[in-house]
Amino acid sequence: MIDIKLKDLRYLVAVADTHHFGKAAERCFVSQPTLSAQLRKLEDYLGVQLLERQPGGAVLTAAGADIVARARRILEASEEVVTIAQTHRDPLAGRLRVAFLPTIGPYLLPLVVPTLRKVLPRLEVLLFEYRTATMLEKLHAAEIDLGVLALPVELDGLVSRRLYDEEFTVALPQRHRLNSRETLKIGDLKDESLLLLEEGHCLRDQALDVCSTTRLHEKQDFRATSLETLRQMVAAGAGVTLMPKLATRGAWGGAGGVVIRPLAKPVPSREIGAIWRKSTARGVAIQAFCDLVIRQVP
Repeated sequence: MIDIKLKDLRYLVAVADTHHFGKAAERCFVSQPTLSAQLRKLEDYLGVQLLERQPGGAVLTAAGADIVARARRILEASEEVVTIAQTHRDPLAGRLRVAFLPTIGPYLLPLVVPTLRKVLPRLEVLLFEYRTATMLEKLHAAEIDLGVLALPVELDGLVSRRLYDEEFTVALPQRHRLNSRETLKIGDLKDESLLLLEEGHCLRDQALDVCSTTRLHEKQDFRATSLETLRQMVAAGAGVTLMPKLATRGAWGGAGGVVIRPLAKPVPSREIGAIWRKSTARGVAIQAFCDLVIRQVP
């Protein structure tokens, strides 16, 4: 009779992710000796070494890597069992783990969260922030239920839904020659120093694509980690940048030293959408969340 406990698989996956027994134990809310002892028992039961124990941590053996890959699927399936039961009891209750791009979450959430609590009061939404590549990994690993990001992306077992289109605007220093104009064309930025996010942000690629027809000079000695860093650099007069429209509204629109100007039609934009696993049991809650976002975005 097979007697492998789910908690032992969770311990193994945690060590695989952290490469460290102490960090894995913290993640699993157990003591390090307990976690280590359970994994020893699992190895004895399976009759194969799963981990190479090293002074600085642990790495998977070849057998351990194969077993971890299957353990992730088992743990995902076990969570789906609980979710399916919960969904049948109340599809709009329970936890929904939602991740946002760093260039979307801070500006979209203030529009959504106040209404979310009123419209979906039984839904506990856990919020995360990841870049695109990490978000896709987390979705495939069933560590999150829903991702909100810029489309298109490679779906590969995921499904998507368009939420809204977000126009780009131009952020200029306070004392810039173009501030007197009500709207700007991309060609007006010719020969300007363009400030961009660092590699790995899809907004960087989108901005480069928008500006591809104009001779702009990317500032080579600077890469921002966030839109707020870009905003501060523009305020300091280091160059100009493109800002998604939601990042220029409300409190974000009053940043000192920065002037926001819309772009002339046809206005370049990015498509914001939601993605989730085809196999998810949280479909009803996901669609309700998406409906709410669509209603709240101006």
